[in-house]
Amino acid sequence: MTNKYNNWERLVSVIEWANMTVNAFALHIGLQRSENLYNIKKGNYGISFELADRICTLFPEIDHTWLMSGVGTMLRRKNDCCNEICCYNENVEELLADLGSVKPVGKAYIPGINGCDIAIRSRSRAMCDKQCAATQLFLKHLDSLDDVVQGNEYVLIINGEVLWRKIRIARSEDKWRLVARNRKEFADIYVDRADVTDAWRVIARLAIMTS
Repeated sequence: MTNKYNNWERLVSVIEWANMTVNAFALHIGLQRSENLYNIKKGNYGISFELADRICTLFPEIDHTWLMSGVGTMLRRKNDCCNEICCYNENVEELLADLGSVKPVGKAYIPGINGCDIAIRSRSRAMCDKQCAATQLFLKHLDSLDDVVQGNEYVLIINGEVLWRKIRIARSEDKWRLVARNRKEFADIYVDRADVTDAWRVIARLAIMTS
């Protein structure tokens, strides 16, 4: 987790590395006004996936993970290898059941997060940390429910509803126990495996701070 006020420090580092002014940088990455960047300085916003994608597409030397979170170094290593991830702003609960009808806001190459298909946010009170506004989830679609591993977190579609939980096998493989991170407020849920129509494994998660 990172404080979003540090986003401006990272953004300035990129702008200085590119040898540009803030105004020139904003125009170069396709923003009509530099005010959008200065709102990050004020702490009104963090660096969104869309903004990070714009920057890293034009400056592929910049490490996407570092730009978003401060983890790692600003410049990518030459041997970094990662897959392309489609990024969405919509909530996971509202999108996954009808993913084909929504276009991603952009695509990203994020070293250290491999094997996932999409990045999407969730505001689940059952799974997100209380001090976070939301959590960005990096998801890998499963071809078969046989690939589900007990103890991992998944986003499941159950009878048309979307649910993010950790899976435990309850007595038999035909019955799953779904466990929340916030177990004080959210009880375990028991579901029949046959009612699960689709599953996405949570490969990684990134907290989006409130301040």
